[in-house]
This record gives sequence, structure tokens and C-alpha cells, in this order.
Amino acid sequence: MAVISEDAVRTALGGVNDPEIKRPITELGMVDTITIDGDAVTVRLLLTVAGCPLKDTLTRDVTAAVVALDPALTVHVDMGVMTDDQRKSMQEMLRGGRSEREIPFAQPGSLTKVYAIASGKGGVGKSSVTVNLAVAMARRGLKVGVLDADIYGHSIPDMLGIGDLRPTQVEEMIMPVPVPVAGAEHDVKAISIGMLKPRKDQVVAWRGPMLDRALVQMLSDVYWGDLDALLLDLPPGTGDMAISLGQHLANAEVIVVTTPQTAAASVAERAGTMASMMHQRVVGVVENMSYLTTPNGDRMEVFGSGGAAAVSAALSERFGYDVPVLGQVPLEEKFREGGDSGSPIVSADPDAESAKILQGIADQLSGRSRGLAGMQLGLAPTGRL
Repeated sequence: MAVISEDAVRTALGGVNDPEIKRPITELGMVDTITIDGDAVTVRLLLTVAGCPLKDTLTRDVTAAVVALDPALTVHVDMGVMTDDQRKSMQEMLRGGRSEREIPFAQPGSLTKVYAIASGKGGVGKSSVTVNLAVAMARRGLKVGVLDADIYGHSIPDMLGIGDLRPTQVEEMIMPVPVPVAGAEHDVKAISIGMLKPRKDQVVAWRGPMLDRALVQMLSDVYWGDLDALLLDLPPGTGDMAISLGQHLANAEVIVVTTPQTAAASVAERAGTMASMMHQRVVGVVENMSYLTTPNGDRMEVFGSGGAAAVSAALSERFGYDVPVLGQVPLEEKFREGGDSGSPIVSADPDAESAKILQGIADQLSGRSRGLAGMQLGLAPTGRL
């Protein structure tokens, strides 16, 4: 067998990514020592926390990387834990050398498209639309994050099938929970206030300042990495969270979700108007529960018709730019079942009618360029000299 050097082993380990952070373990400072004794190689890894749930994955990946150098090697992976100083160094490295908290998506150079999914009232399927759009974008190769900003009615974790999982914390930095998507190159990254509560059944009873603080924490303390798109599931209505979002993420673009009925549509207009008041652009309207396809192929308009079209027309006239109807999602039992089981329909049954329409909406949004064009520059007019 060939003589294996420590440098060769370290180079091989450079191809092993941390399962949560998606960065090489050598770059993160997780490789402590490498000991070579004949054909035996011992790699000591430093975990961020002692109870890391991904120890087995790291052991498997490290072993495979070293054995690839020479199949005759015997590999042993020894696990340790980072010191406080080592965790702080890793945190600063991930934040680009900045120890202070900041919202990366609010920075002038951010290329991440931020979409806030809003509705005027509850019960229109806003969260269901959010998770399916996120998964649909991931299926097109995008790196996607989902932030459950519905503090009181958080349901995103259960809808993504991660209701019992908790995020890993490195010092004051939180790792979003990865959600595997069938056929997608990248996991969807998700965070919710529901994941940060001591108990799942605990009730959140916060008012304005606490809601604002929670939103800032989930935006700044979470290590999102380089995302193509971040989707925020907002609480219904035009309250504190919508205002906070406008203050902290003025570059966010808003998608309004409504149902066909007139009562829902008139309230949905207010959600769009609130976005405009916060200087955010409304990029479109999604109509959920648009119709029910009967066994003989007929369409039954259970909740009436024309809601999204009315919202689109009203907002387009009010804002002076086109606010299109992005799609009309039918009322399907499989769509509802996917939310209850934690298997979004766009991946669980991509041939379903609702899945195809949701995928089409995601494709429209994904096709919009990732760049600085159209973003606010944070400039204000001044008086003449």
C-alpha cells in the first residue's frame, strides 16, 4: 500500500461538508488531529455540541473520504467537542468576520430574493402555499429558506414534516433545520418560533416589541448561508409583524394569498396595501381553493369566483404597476393531506392538479432574475444647497 501523508488525509477531508452548515469540516475547524500509524488512520473531529444528532453521518462521510485514498486503510473517527473560543471563532468565520448581529438579507449587496407570503385573513391556505412554493423552488435547483413568521399560529414545521426537530445552536448562532426534498440538490432550510419553544404545546403570548425581537432573531441569529430565495410565512392581517417586516426587510416582495370569495378578496387587498405602505412591491396574487374538480371533470366553484382577479385589478390600479394573478390552486383532498402528513404535494404527488399549478407559480418566481435590479438603495432625497 502507498504511504499516506497527513496532508493527503486533510485534503481528502476538505471534501467532507458538515451536514447542517454545508461547508467543509476543515474550513470550519472541526478537524482537530490526524494520526497515522501504518495502515490505521485516526481522525479526531470536534463537534459544535456534545449531543450532535449528525455524528453518524459525519463518521460515515469522513471514513469514506479517507478510504478513498487507499481501500486498505483502517479508519477510526474520534469525536470531541469544541471549546467556547473555537465555537466563537467558527461563528465569526461564518459571519464573514463580523461578530455583531445583522440581517444579511437587508444588506445592499444581498442577492437573495425575499418573498413574504401574506393574507388578509386566516384560513385561506397561506402556509400551505408557502411550503409548497419552497419545495417547488428547491426541486428546480434553488437554495431555499423558509421562515415561519406566524408567531401565534406557526404550522410550517408540521407541514414540512419536521415538527419534532430542534435546531442546533453554536454560541448565539442557530442552524436552521434541513428538510430533504425528493429529487432536489439542496435541502430546504427552515426555522420557526415553534422550534425554539421549550415545549411544543407552549402558547406564545407576545405583543409588539417581543414580536419584532423574535423576527430579528430569526433573521440575524440564524445561519442561512447563501440562499437564492427566502420565503416568510406571515401572520394574517396587517398587524405588528407586517410592520416589522417592512422596517427590517424593505426589499422583501409580497405575494398575497386569497380565496375566490368576495369577503376574503376585499380583506386581501388590505394586506397588499399594507405592503405598499411599507414600500414593498407586491409581485402577485395566488388564489387558493379556486374550484373543486368533480369525478366527471366538471369544476364546482365552492367559494365563488373572481376573488384573485378582483384583488389583482384593485392593486394594479392602486399601485400603478401590474400585480398579476400568479395561479389558481384547486381544492384537492391530496393537497390538504400533504399538509397534515408533512409531505407537501409538489413533491409527494407532482402530477396532481394543484401540484402542477403550484410548481408553475414557483417557476414564475424562480424565473425572475437574482440581482440588485429593482431593489431599494436606502437613499433619501435631500434639499438643494
